[in-house]
Amino acid sequence: MKRTVDEILQQKGLDVWTISPKATVMEALKLMAEKRVGALVVTHEDQVVGIISERDYARKVILRGKSSINTHVKEIMTDKVFYVNPKNTAEECLILTTQQSIRHLPVLDNGKLVGLISIGDVVKSVIGEQETEIRQLSEYITGKYI
Repeated sequence: MKRTVDEILQQKGLDVWTISPKATVMEALKLMAEKRVGALVVTHEDQVVGIISERDYARKVILRGKSSINTHVKEIMTDKVFYVNPKNTAEECLILTTQQSIRHLPVLDNGKLVGLISIGDVVKSVIGEQETEIRQLSEYITGKYI
């Protein structure tokens, strides 16, 4: 049975951290450090408008000589957001992250932000599925299937 995004969220937790596009990059970095996450969902009036990640910071602030204190999140965030819903499978998420070269997927349920999953969460889930399937097949072949 294919694992769903909802199952991934139940395992990893439902915490999702957001920030305003008007916040400074420094505020975003502090929040990421405090929450020990690599990305934040950027929201405006409860709508997802972007994602800001450590990668955005490295490529769009540091490498361009900008200041984290004077640069706003909206200036460096990724505004083309790909998202999934709780019913999507881990395999579908893996395909999307690979095709779009992205690392984070907001999870929206009826337009409401309910979580955030990373490519690491997805890979962990897919590997878990494969390990379970291999064990079951092995047990079936050896006659130890109950």
